[in-house]
Amino acid sequence: MVNDQKIKVAVDAIVFGYKNSALYVLLVQQKYGPMKGKWVLPGGLVQTDESLSEAVRRELKEEAGIQVNYLEQLYTFGDDIHRDPRGRVISVAYFALADPAKFSLQADTDAEDAQWFDMDSMPAAGYDHAVIITAAHDRLRNKLSYQPIGFDLLDKEFLFSELENLYCTILGSEIDRRNFRKKIMSYGIVDETNKTASVGSGRPGKLFRFNTRKYQSLQKVGFHFEINLRK
Repeated sequence: MVNDQKIKVAVDAIVFGYKNSALYVLLVQQKYGPMKGKWVLPGGLVQTDESLSEAVRRELKEEAGIQVNYLEQLYTFGDDIHRDPRGRVISVAYFALADPAKFSLQADTDAEDAQWFDMDSMPAAGYDHAVIITAAHDRLRNKLSYQPIGFDLLDKEFLFSELENLYCTILGSEIDRRNFRKKIMSYGIVDETNKTASVGSGRPGKLFRFNTRKYQSLQKVGFHFEINLRK
Protein backbone atom coordinates (compact mmCIF):
# COMPACT_ATOMS: atom_id res chain seq x y z
CA MET A 1 0.00 0.00 0.00
CA VAL A 2 1.41 3.38 -1.02
CA ASN A 3 1.45 5.94 1.78
CA ASP A 4 0.73 9.28 0.15
CA GLN A 5 0.77 11.18 3.43
CA LYS A 6 0.50 14.95 3.15
CA ILE A 7 0.37 16.18 6.72
CA LYS A 8 1.91 19.37 8.05
CA VAL A 9 2.83 20.12 11.66
CA ALA A 10 2.11 23.47 13.28
CA VAL A 11 2.53 24.97 16.75
CA ASP A 12 0.19 27.32 18.61
CA ALA A 13 0.90 29.32 21.77
CA ILE A 14 -1.68 30.07 24.45
CA VAL A 15 -0.20 32.83 26.62
CA PHE A 16 -2.28 33.73 29.67
CA GLY A 17 -1.86 37.06 31.41
CA TYR A 18 -3.38 38.52 34.56
CA LYS A 19 -4.26 42.16 35.17
CA ASN A 20 -7.00 44.15 36.88
CA SER A 21 -8.25 40.96 38.57
CA ALA A 22 -9.02 39.33 35.22
CA LEU A 23 -7.45 36.54 33.16
CA TYR A 24 -6.32 37.50 29.65
CA VAL A 25 -5.15 35.58 26.59
CA LEU A 26 -2.86 36.82 23.83
CA LEU A 27 -4.30 36.79 20.29
CA VAL A 28 -3.03 38.04 16.94
CA GLN A 29 -5.04 39.24 13.96
CA GLN A 30 -4.33 37.42 10.71
CA LYS A 31 -3.06 39.57 7.87
CA TYR A 32 -3.33 37.02 5.05
CA GLY A 33 -4.97 33.74 4.06
CA PRO A 34 -8.38 32.17 4.75
CA MET A 35 -8.48 33.65 8.26
CA LYS A 36 -7.62 37.19 7.21
CA GLY A 37 -8.98 39.64 9.78
CA LYS A 38 -9.71 36.88 12.32
CA TRP A 39 -8.15 36.75 15.77
CA VAL A 40 -6.14 33.58 16.37
CA LEU A 41 -3.44 32.21 18.64
CA PRO A 42 0.16 33.05 17.74
CA GLY A 43 1.52 30.12 15.78
CA GLY A 44 2.36 28.62 12.43
CA LEU A 45 3.98 25.76 10.59
CA VAL A 46 7.15 24.15 11.94
CA GLN A 47 10.18 24.58 9.73
CA THR A 48 12.16 21.51 8.68
CA ASP A 49 15.30 22.51 10.58
CA GLU A 50 13.78 23.47 13.95
CA SER A 51 12.36 21.72 17.00
CA LEU A 52 8.79 22.22 18.20
CA SER A 53 9.89 24.44 21.09
CA GLU A 54 12.05 26.52 18.77
CA ALA A 55 9.12 26.91 16.40
CA VAL A 56 6.66 28.13 19.01
CA ARG A 57 9.17 30.61 20.43
CA ARG A 58 9.93 31.88 16.93
CA GLU A 59 6.23 32.36 16.16
CA LEU A 60 5.66 34.27 19.40
CA LYS A 61 8.58 36.55 18.60
CA GLU A 62 7.58 37.07 14.97
CA GLU A 63 3.85 37.54 15.40
CA ALA A 64 3.62 39.28 18.79
CA GLY A 65 7.17 40.48 19.49
CA ILE A 66 7.50 38.70 22.84
CA GLN A 67 9.62 36.05 24.52
CA VAL A 68 8.40 34.08 27.54
CA ASN A 69 10.48 32.30 30.18
CA TYR A 70 8.66 28.97 30.16
CA LEU A 71 6.36 27.15 27.73
CA GLU A 72 4.61 23.91 28.65
CA GLN A 73 3.35 21.49 26.02
CA LEU A 74 -0.41 21.17 26.31
CA TYR A 75 -1.82 18.75 23.74
CA THR A 76 -1.76 17.78 20.09
CA PHE A 77 -4.84 18.78 18.11
CA GLY A 78 -5.61 16.87 14.95
CA ASP A 79 -8.68 14.66 15.41
CA ASP A 80 -10.67 17.09 13.28
CA ILE A 81 -9.09 16.55 9.86
CA HIS A 82 -10.76 19.73 8.60
CA ARG A 83 -9.51 21.98 11.39
CA ASP A 84 -7.40 24.01 8.97
CA PRO A 85 -8.82 25.09 5.58
CA ARG A 86 -5.30 25.07 4.09
CA GLY A 87 -5.07 21.28 4.32
CA ARG A 88 -4.27 18.49 6.80
CA VAL A 89 -2.48 20.24 9.67
CA ILE A 90 -1.77 18.86 13.13
CA SER A 91 -1.07 21.46 15.80
CA VAL A 92 1.06 20.96 18.90
CA ALA A 93 -0.14 23.53 21.43
CA TYR A 94 1.95 25.11 24.18
CA PHE A 95 0.81 27.37 26.98
CA ALA A 96 2.56 29.94 29.14
CA LEU A 97 1.89 32.43 31.92
CA ALA A 98 3.06 36.01 31.64
CA ASP A 99 2.60 39.46 33.16
CA PRO A 100 1.18 41.68 30.37
CA ALA A 101 2.75 44.75 31.99
CA LYS A 102 6.21 43.35 31.23
CA PHE A 103 5.65 43.11 27.48
CA SER A 104 5.29 45.55 24.63
CA LEU A 105 3.37 43.76 21.89
CA GLN A 106 4.51 44.24 18.30
CA ALA A 107 2.76 42.39 15.50
CA ASP A 108 4.82 41.42 12.48
CA THR A 109 5.13 38.88 9.60
CA ASP A 110 1.61 37.55 8.91
CA ALA A 111 0.01 39.22 11.96
CA GLU A 112 -1.76 42.55 11.49
CA ASP A 113 -2.18 43.22 15.22
CA ALA A 114 -1.53 41.64 18.63
CA GLN A 115 -3.63 42.25 21.74
CA TRP A 116 -4.47 40.89 25.18
CA PHE A 117 -8.15 39.92 25.48
CA ASP A 118 -10.13 39.37 28.65
CA MET A 119 -11.17 35.70 28.70
CA ASP A 120 -14.76 36.79 29.35
CA SER A 121 -14.94 39.03 26.27
CA MET A 122 -12.79 37.42 23.58
CA PRO A 123 -13.63 37.80 19.89
CA ALA A 124 -14.63 34.68 17.97
CA ALA A 125 -11.33 32.88 17.30
CA GLY A 126 -10.38 31.41 13.93
CA TYR A 127 -9.61 27.74 13.24
CA ASP A 128 -10.35 25.58 16.30
CA HIS A 129 -8.51 27.98 18.59
CA ALA A 130 -11.48 28.47 20.92
CA VAL A 131 -11.28 24.73 21.68
CA ILE A 132 -7.52 24.99 22.26
CA ILE A 133 -7.93 27.97 24.59
CA THR A 134 -10.58 26.12 26.61
CA ALA A 135 -8.30 23.10 26.95
CA ALA A 136 -5.45 25.33 28.15
CA HIS A 137 -7.72 27.07 30.65
CA ASP A 138 -8.79 23.67 32.02
CA ARG A 139 -5.14 22.64 32.35
CA LEU A 140 -4.40 25.87 34.20
CA ARG A 141 -7.21 25.21 36.68
CA ASN A 142 -6.00 21.66 37.28
CA LYS A 143 -2.44 22.89 37.65
CA LEU A 144 -3.42 24.85 40.76
CA SER A 145 -3.78 21.59 42.69
CA TYR A 146 -0.15 20.53 42.24
CA GLN A 147 1.83 23.67 41.43
CA PRO A 148 1.56 27.18 42.86
CA ILE A 149 0.65 29.79 40.27
CA GLY A 150 1.75 33.38 40.49
CA PHE A 151 5.49 33.60 39.85
CA ASP A 152 4.94 34.91 36.33
CA LEU A 153 1.61 36.63 36.92
CA LEU A 154 2.15 38.79 39.99
CA ASP A 155 4.71 41.44 40.84
CA LYS A 156 7.83 40.38 42.73
CA GLU A 157 6.16 41.70 45.91
CA PHE A 158 2.40 41.50 46.28
CA LEU A 159 -0.46 41.72 48.73
CA PHE A 160 -1.77 38.35 49.86
CA SER A 161 -5.22 39.40 48.70
CA GLU A 162 -3.79 39.71 45.18
CA LEU A 163 -2.68 36.08 45.27
CA GLU A 164 -6.13 35.07 46.54
CA ASN A 165 -7.85 37.07 43.81
CA LEU A 166 -5.63 35.43 41.18
CA TYR A 167 -6.76 31.97 42.29
CA CYS A 168 -10.41 33.04 42.39
CA THR A 169 -10.12 34.42 38.85
CA ILE A 170 -8.53 31.28 37.39
CA LEU A 171 -10.95 28.95 39.17
CA GLY A 172 -13.96 31.15 38.39
CA SER A 173 -15.16 30.75 41.96
CA GLU A 174 -14.63 32.26 45.39
CA ILE A 175 -12.21 30.30 47.59
CA ASP A 176 -12.14 29.74 51.36
CA ARG A 177 -9.60 32.52 51.93
CA ARG A 178 -8.75 31.67 55.54
CA ASN A 179 -8.04 28.04 54.67
CA PHE A 180 -6.12 29.09 51.52
CA ARG A 181 -3.84 31.42 53.45
CA LYS A 182 -3.17 28.79 56.12
CA LYS A 183 -2.18 26.17 53.53
CA ILE A 184 -0.01 28.50 51.44
CA MET A 185 1.92 29.69 54.48
CA SER A 186 2.34 26.13 55.80
CA TYR A 187 4.26 25.16 52.66
CA GLY A 188 6.69 28.03 53.13
CA ILE A 189 6.51 29.08 49.49
CA VAL A 190 5.44 32.62 50.38
CA ASP A 191 7.40 34.88 52.72
CA GLU A 192 6.10 37.94 54.51
CA THR A 193 8.22 41.05 54.01
CA ASN A 194 8.56 44.04 56.31
CA LYS A 195 6.97 46.28 53.68
CA THR A 196 3.38 47.46 53.34
CA ALA A 197 1.21 48.87 50.56
CA SER A 198 -1.98 50.90 50.69
CA VAL A 199 -5.20 49.14 49.77
CA GLY A 200 -7.82 51.69 48.76
CA SER A 201 -8.98 53.73 51.73
CA GLY A 202 -8.20 50.97 54.22
CA ARG A 203 -5.10 50.48 56.29
CA PRO A 204 -1.87 49.40 54.54
CA GLY A 205 -1.48 45.68 53.92
CA LYS A 206 1.66 43.60 54.30
CA LEU A 207 3.58 42.65 51.19
CA PHE A 208 4.70 39.09 50.42
CA ARG A 209 7.12 37.46 47.99
CA PHE A 210 7.54 33.93 46.67
CA ASN A 211 10.27 31.76 48.20
CA THR A 212 11.78 30.36 45.01
CA ARG A 213 14.18 27.97 46.75
CA LYS A 214 11.41 26.37 48.82
CA TYR A 215 9.14 26.19 45.81
CA GLN A 216 11.78 24.39 43.72
CA SER A 217 12.47 21.87 46.49
CA LEU A 218 8.75 21.04 46.72
CA GLN A 219 8.57 20.65 42.96
CA LYS A 220 11.20 17.93 43.12
CA VAL A 221 9.30 15.80 45.62
CA GLY A 222 5.82 16.78 44.40
CA PHE A 223 2.91 17.85 46.53
CA HIS A 224 -0.87 18.08 46.41
CA PHE A 225 -2.50 21.39 47.17
CA GLU A 226 -6.24 21.07 47.68
CA ILE A 227 -8.15 24.34 47.36
CA ASN A 228 -11.41 24.63 49.25
CA LEU A 229 -14.11 26.69 47.59
CA ARG A 230 -16.33 28.91 49.70
CA LYS A 231 -19.77 27.41 50.27
